[in-house]
Amino acid sequence: MTARLGIITGSKMEISRILEGTREERVGTPFGDPSSSVQIGLIEEKEVAFLYRHGERHRHPPHRVNHHANIHALSDAGVTRIIGASSVGSMRQDIRPMDFVIPSDFVSFWNIPTFHDEDVVHVTPVLDPELRKSLVDCIRDLGYTAHDGGVYIQTTGPRLETKAEIRIFKEFGDLVGMTMPSEATLAVEKGIAYASICCVDNYCHGMADEDLSYDVILEHQMRNAERLFNIITRVIEVLA
Repeated sequence: MTARLGIITGSKMEISRILEGTREERVGTPFGDPSSSVQIGLIEEKEVAFLYRHGERHRHPPHRVNHHANIHALSDAGVTRIIGASSVGSMRQDIRPMDFVIPSDFVSFWNIPTFHDEDVVHVTPVLDPELRKSLVDCIRDLGYTAHDGGVYIQTTGPRLETKAEIRIFKEFGDLVGMTMPSEATLAVEKGIAYASICCVDNYCHGMADEDLSYDVILEHQMRNAERLFNIITRVIEVLA
């Protein structure tokens, strides 16, 4: 495997629609099995590696995703850049459901995984600025709304946040999700550039007139799926 660009997505992305000659590589790691096989395919004769964050059938809830194995598997595949696409909730009225955000920073008040449990190694977490700019440009080229920058707050899941928690988080950030900072930190530890496409699928709990439910989030995810497919296709054409 020699793919330089890795894509981590949810379970609804039809990879075969983007890449040619897709093959599955089942990769074992010192941290166990990744969430899914690593799927390698071609676009314009360049190889790209895909991995489903929650498994092919969305069988891994956010608090059980094996981020160590996922990033390690992509690193073994030769990946030097990773784009992670994920669903988020918005804590700002001007960041609306169906918008896209390319975050510039993140916060986690809970544990962040590391590859260095036994070593004294300190890395500086960062979302790669060049990748971020490319993602913003790709999304805007397609005519979609892309917010350039924002702070992502990571919670543990699987439950959604309380209204009181959202009131606190709004003081520090703009988006809430359950996975991205863990991926980004491990990628940096492996020397892999990382940036994120955040699909805004809902206003956070207490931010809208109607009550927040997972059914509403799923409805918006389905509506956003085709636009995300177009974005990922464009990103691969530009970056692969």
